[in-house]
Amino acid sequence: MKLFDKLAGTTACAALMFSALPSFAEGELNILTWEGYADPSFIEPFEAATGCSVSATYVGSNDDFAPKLAAGGGVFDLVSPSIDSTAPLIAAGFVQPIDTARIDEWNSIYEKFRTSDGINQDGEVYGVPYAWGAIAFMYRADKFDTPPTTLDALWDPALEGRISLWDDKSALYVAARANGDMDIYNLTDEQIASAQEKLIAQRPLVRKYWSSAGELVDLYKSGEVWISNTWAGYQSALLAEEGIEVVEFIPEENAEGWMDSFMIVSGTPNEECAYQFLNMAVSEVGQCGVANVNGYSVANPEAARRCMSEEQFAALHQDDPEYLDSLLLWENLGDRLGDYTNAWNAVKAQ
Repeated sequence: MKLFDKLAGTTACAALMFSALPSFAEGELNILTWEGYADPSFIEPFEAATGCSVSATYVGSNDDFAPKLAAGGGVFDLVSPSIDSTAPLIAAGFVQPIDTARIDEWNSIYEKFRTSDGINQDGEVYGVPYAWGAIAFMYRADKFDTPPTTLDALWDPALEGRISLWDDKSALYVAARANGDMDIYNLTDEQIASAQEKLIAQRPLVRKYWSSAGELVDLYKSGEVWISNTWAGYQSALLAEEGIEVVEFIPEENAEGWMDSFMIVSGTPNEECAYQFLNMAVSEVGQCGVANVNGYSVANPEAARRCMSEEQFAALHQDDPEYLDSLLLWENLGDRLGDYTNAWNAVKAQ
């Protein structure tokens, strides 16, 4: 998958969409989010139309959200965690319920996402689904005579010093599948321990655990890394722009799927701007905005249809629900979240 050219009509679409907003809200939104989710290509028109200025702080892992909110003292207004990391934010009262009646295109979002346990609790909705994709795997085309097809490549001694994994608890998901444990969101204590041991055994082969899109791109550019997992569609496109050919693949052991939602931080003084932002995010402006910047699939297929070419719509699997169902879509880990996180931190501590 590749990034598509910037949507030519972004500004025009933004003007059309924002003309329907009820008021010039004014305010300052501080967002804790992922790279690309506050890109100037769609944030600047939003700011101009609404008077709501946007300041973004970027995370490299879902493990960053809860600690930063706990220490933030009301710094942030919106956050965008993935679906397996929302429960602690809800349980701690860090985020507040969403009034879905204030989200114009709520019913256009994929039902699978709207009804997810990760954003629904006790009859309340806590997140607005935004984007989704696969945690695929990627390799430098010029370094492999035989393309890798399984996770075994990530434990190949011949690739010592050329392997990278995302610095995230999802590394446990990878190791569990490599062990043959496919129910990766419901691992037993023994299976978590086995995945941890496998990652510890891999540790001498790993050049570096990557923590941001740019860091992984730099590792590939320098030739330090030849194979890794990746945020499908994003780093591969950035590398293509640098003239470096990489190939994304779904291994025989399958790949995880993720979905990110925007959530409102409890007690924000900028609630009106927050809702204006949420409406922008799931309109064609925000949906094609993130698709064009990050290469990700989006949560509102109706908005995507309005602003994407047929080629882009198909390439991002927006018309292919079977692809989404084929992925091991991240699940809310509940009270097991700490066990996974602790096991991953123990690997890094070796």
